[in-house]
Amino acid sequence: MSLGYAEKLSYREDVGTVGMSEIFDPNHLLQQKIEQLAFIIEESKHLVAFTGAGISTSCGIPDFRGPKGVWTLQREGKGVPEASLPFHRAVPSLTHMALVELEKRGILKFVISQNVDSLHLRSGIPREKLAELHGNSFREICPSCGAEYLRDFEVETIGLKVTPRRCSDEKCNSKLRDTVLDWEDALPSKEMNAAEKHCRMADVVLCLGTSLQITPACNLPLKCLRDGGKIVIVNLQPTPKDKRANLVIHGLVDKVVAGVMQLLNMQIPPFIRVDIFQVVFYQFRCVSERKYAKWSLRVTSVHGERAPLPFINSVEVTFPERPELKSALLEKQPFLLKREMLKSRPFKMVLKVNFSDGCGCPFTSIEFPVNFQQKQTESTSQDKNVVIQKLIDTAMQDESCGKFSLVEKSILSGLKKEIAIYAGTTNIVRYYDFSSSKGFGNIKWAGKRERKEINVKGKGCSVARHEDEIVKKLKVC
Repeated sequence: MSLGYAEKLSYREDVGTVGMSEIFDPNHLLQQKIEQLAFIIEESKHLVAFTGAGISTSCGIPDFRGPKGVWTLQREGKGVPEASLPFHRAVPSLTHMALVELEKRGILKFVISQNVDSLHLRSGIPREKLAELHGNSFREICPSCGAEYLRDFEVETIGLKVTPRRCSDEKCNSKLRDTVLDWEDALPSKEMNAAEKHCRMADVVLCLGTSLQITPACNLPLKCLRDGGKIVIVNLQPTPKDKRANLVIHGLVDKVVAGVMQLLNMQIPPFIRVDIFQVVFYQFRCVSERKYAKWSLRVTSVHGERAPLPFINSVEVTFPERPELKSALLEKQPFLLKREMLKSRPFKMVLKVNFSDGCGCPFTSIEFPVNFQQKQTESTSQDKNVVIQKLIDTAMQDESCGKFSLVEKSILSGLKKEIAIYAGTTNIVRYYDFSSSKGFGNIKWAGKRERKEINVKGKGCSVARHEDEIVKKLKVC
């Protein structure tokens, strides 16, 4: 849940029941229910996940109806709560990444989300296997051709309004719109139709961190019951659908899902975030006889030179081989440097890109050579997906981020303009097993995928919201 989203929503008096006390199943009962859930998932043929704000609270994003939720505090006259980190840098939770693993193994068939935080897409759930019923604060859509654009910054508006950008298809060029619903907006038919289809096909709908109060979305899980499907609800508060569910678990979503993954003998993959930006070098036209050349360097978003770069705090430009040249610190967007230099002397710039709060590394450095006398080389291009995958593989091996790779270099000789696009890892998060949770020792359980004793000892956990509550332990590089 985006705090900006909550502030932009139209006022509504009736937002359902808020502020209910949280319920925690006793540890011995929680253990039994986790075993039940693991068996249900093990036996499932068409598993669908239905997620709400509760799966993102451990990411530092407040929910709506919890004791400290947005609408709970607003009703108490306390205003909107603070997030623990910039919204655009929120990291997927253990639950998000567990769903990614289940999808990769062919167990999870579809995800239905009521969240607008884009964490399912960031985590790696394929877009074609995801229905975002209430939209996405980081996604724009072209109303003419239907093209979607996923941004690394939060879109300025909600309510399906026009944004400052246009469709990149030259034949279309229509004004884009945000995708986030306001109260009076109907659920998008494309997302709703896919969600209904998979709920009807599902033999299990797993509801995670949702109060199941907002209609019509809250009625979707019930559609699986017509053909004998099962509903499982994991939530800290009671919901109106509890009586229809086959299993209700009152516990932290991350804790429950971690236990299930251990019983299924599945590891939770790390989250590795890759961000992209571009460097634009432009030589101003000048008389060929002149000794000096004027040029500019701009570090910008790949979504447009006027789009924000939320993950970059500043850019330091130095000239290591030319100590007589003055370095520059660019602290405000757009990150722009203008200079005039002798055309006869080549030079090399080093760009130290300092990342903003929420990134897993402080900076990265990129070399950018310039030679006015040498004819510019031809444009080069690599497959972006291949570059990103190589960066992810490298990050998993050496457990460090901040490494960047050139994706594309475009030379516009007529304009004397060079555009270099870089991709790089700005976060690595690993998710560890639970151990110190009371009541979790050696759990004996056999499923058809792994029929053996599974030892649930773990390695220790931290980041507790409640005294006996363990969320997850992260290793951020």
